[in-house]
Formats: sequence, structure tokens, C-alpha cells
Amino acid sequence: MDNITHSLVGWTLGQAGLKTQTRKGMAALILAANMPDVDVFFGWVPWEPLAMHRGFTHGIVGGVVVMPPILAGLLLLLDRWQVSRGTTFKSGRPMRAGWLVALCYLGALTHPLLDLTTTYSVQLLSPFSTDWFHADGLFIIDLGLWLVLALSIFWSKLKEKRGGEWRRPAQAAIAIALAYIAVNLAISYRAHSKVQQWAGDREAQAVFASSPPFYFWRRNLVWREGDCYRRSSFDPLAGFGSVTACEPTSMDDPSVRQAIRSDPGLRDFLKWSIMPQAAVERSRCSVKVTIGDARYGRSGSSRLSRETIIRTC
Repeated sequence: MDNITHSLVGWTLGQAGLKTQTRKGMAALILAANMPDVDVFFGWVPWEPLAMHRGFTHGIVGGVVVMPPILAGLLLLLDRWQVSRGTTFKSGRPMRAGWLVALCYLGALTHPLLDLTTTYSVQLLSPFSTDWFHADGLFIIDLGLWLVLALSIFWSKLKEKRGGEWRRPAQAAIAIALAYIAVNLAISYRAHSKVQQWAGDREAQAVFASSPPFYFWRRNLVWREGDCYRRSSFDPLAGFGSVTACEPTSMDDPSVRQAIRSDPGLRDFLKWSIMPQAAVERSRCSVKVTIGDARYGRSGSSRLSRETIIRTC
């Protein structure tokens, strides 16, 4: 999900009362909730699991086990440096190293779990496996979550300033957010079931049920059937929509294979793409090959597509 959502989640956990457990508790929660996205700066590194966005730093080993103690250590070093300079901390809270580490773990755990609810997927088992996992519950920017979490933080901070019971708004927001996510996951599960019912004895592979930006209860469906893709829609109120004719992947086209061999950018894209689909446009002296991901549009019209030109004369 987007980093605003990740930050709001960490902030809400802090306002629910966890920030009182240690000095720098709020910083630990917010920074840890965003920490796995540090991989966007590592596209150049030679170790592929780290260079892959939503790879090692989003997995159980890298994101949940390895990185939180590193963040906690950096925050402890910062705190000791501030103490050595005679810094006065407004919160008046003591530094509890155990709690700081625990909050870093909690904040970091929220990141892959939230990303898992989108169709962009995460490599939970990296570096031991390149398999992608997804639950298809939320759009990558969910305005409903923004609203619930942001309002709870505002209300909580207002009550805190006035000396009232400030934890309850954030605690209520966490409960609402969890219920909202659970409902969306249930809708996606129902959409997946409808695809399997329609397919019958045919094998429907890699089913994705993406939520539109505003109509969170609707699902746009795409799945693989052999060497082509099919699409449909699902709405709990309107039911299962009509199914499209099979769209060929076109990945076996000789021009597509040549483009992949010659273009490192396409090869990098295919490491992430779960449902690659190619479009080939031939002219007298060139061939334009566009590869997109069927999750995000048809063939070359995919909004995340990559293209290359092959000169033939």
C-alpha cells in the first residue's frame, strides 16, 4: 500500500497507547511501518532478492525478523547521542530498549500484511522462494482507511491536548479498520469462488480480484486459462459478470522472445510480473514489443507496461 497508509497505521498504533511504553515509541512505530520500502533505493545492488521491490525487505526473514532490530539499534544510538548532549525530552518517558525493539517489530509486521492485501503481491518467503503471495482485499490507496485512521488520530490528539481519555479513538479506529479489511477479504474470497464455479473442470490459475479506487465492494477479475487470460467482474449486489473471450498472452511470439533477450528492462519487469501479456506491432523496418501485466490492463494498454523497439532493416 502507499506510504501514507503505512504511516497512519503506525501513528494510530502509537495513539492507541503504545507510544507511552518508551521514549521514541512513536518514531519506532511509524518508521518501522515504512521501513520495508527501503528496497526502492536498492535496484542497483547485485543481490537480486534485495534489488526486487516487495522482495527480501517485505518477507518474513528480511522485513519481519532482520530489519526491526537494526532500526531499534539506530534509534537507541540517536537517543544516547541526544542524552550526551543534554537534550530534554518533552514526553518525559524513560528509554526502554526492550519495548523499543518490540514496537519496531510490530510496526514492521504491519507493512507486509497490508501489502499482502493488494494485487501487487509480496515475496513472503524471499530469499528462499520467488513465489508471490496476495490476498486481494484492498486497492493500493484506500481512501476509506485514510479517513478512518486520520480522523482517529486527530480526535485522539485533541483529547490528549485537553487531558481527556485519548487512547480510545485510535483503539476504535483499529477495530474498524480490521473489520473493514476482513469484509473486503471475504468479498474477494467470494469472487475467487465464483471464478472457480464458472471454470468447472477447466483450470483457472492465478486468479486476481482487484478493487477499484472508490467502489471498494466491487472486484475486477482476471485469471489465466492455459496460454491466455480471461476477465470478468463481481459485485456482491449484482453477482458474477460475463466472462470475456480468451486473450492470448503472446509471450511465445519470436519477436517477444527476442525483445526480452535484448532488453534488460523487460527482463527486470518479468521478474515482478505475474501475468505478463505482450503486444506486437510490426512495421516495415521495426517491431515494437510492449509487455504489460494483465492484472492492470489488456496487453500493451496495461498502465505498468514496458516497451522496446527491434530494428529489422
